[in-house]
Amino acid sequence: MNKKVLETIVDCMPADREMRDIQRIQTKHRMKLVEFWEIEKGDKILEIGCGQGDTTAVLAYYVGESGLVQGIDIGPESYGSPISLGDSAKYLIDSKLGKQINMNFNVDVLSPEIDFPNGYFDCIVLSHCSWYFKSKKELIEILSKIKKWGKKLCFAEWDTNIHKIEQYSHFLSILIQSQLESFKDNSESNVRTLFTPNEIIKIAKHAGWTITNETSIFSPDIQDGQWEIHNVLTEFDEELQKNGELPIKFKELLQSEKNMLEEHIKVNKSIPLSVYAFTAK
Repeated sequence: MNKKVLETIVDCMPADREMRDIQRIQTKHRMKLVEFWEIEKGDKILEIGCGQGDTTAVLAYYVGESGLVQGIDIGPESYGSPISLGDSAKYLIDSKLGKQINMNFNVDVLSPEIDFPNGYFDCIVLSHCSWYFKSKKELIEILSKIKKWGKKLCFAEWDTNIHKIEQYSHFLSILIQSQLESFKDNSESNVRTLFTPNEIIKIAKHAGWTITNETSIFSPDIQDGQWEIHNVLTEFDEELQKNGELPIKFKELLQSEKNMLEEHIKVNKSIPLSVYAFTAK
């Protein structure tokens, strides 16, 4: 990992001194992804679910000034905390990487108004965004629609397979959230639909993509597991109240899972799940 490259990218992100260490870890993880995807200088990239630009910034560095990263996200510019999507995008576009970046929000990729010429992009990237989708059906429709736009699909999402016992708490936290989401019509949760690697492969193939390379990437310092655990432990009771019509037995199941999570973190260090990544054509 090139530390100079890492610091150059982090400098372009809206992180104060306290947030800079967090951003450095997040950026280092994205560099692993982009290197695995073999992003090259001059590439023209469509990034779906760009969010605050964690992956966007890394992609922009690797494509260079001769390339382009077109980021789109269905969320509004006001979404996100402590920095909104809009504020983060503005900071990034005003940075030295901004020449090769466009970011647009409130964009539904499935809208008939959204279209690009055949083969317009060298790569289409979905990085840690699939669990935000409403359903399996939506992911199938998106991967099917974008097939004609790009030559290569670059994908990454958390791997639900547990490789170390310390990952169990992260897994439990996302399992609890995804079960609650099954009863919601609208949501702003980080985990709305849970996909396993095998399901993602089947969906990609169903949409017409052929997997060319796949891997599991472990970034032990990344903070997402701790964030998801914290969300469950602090918001569990409020979430149950919001979903007051849930079956009693299902509520009891969720409470048991929360108890398992609390018991596990008492005696085990928590580390994040690995990340499943692949390329396809």
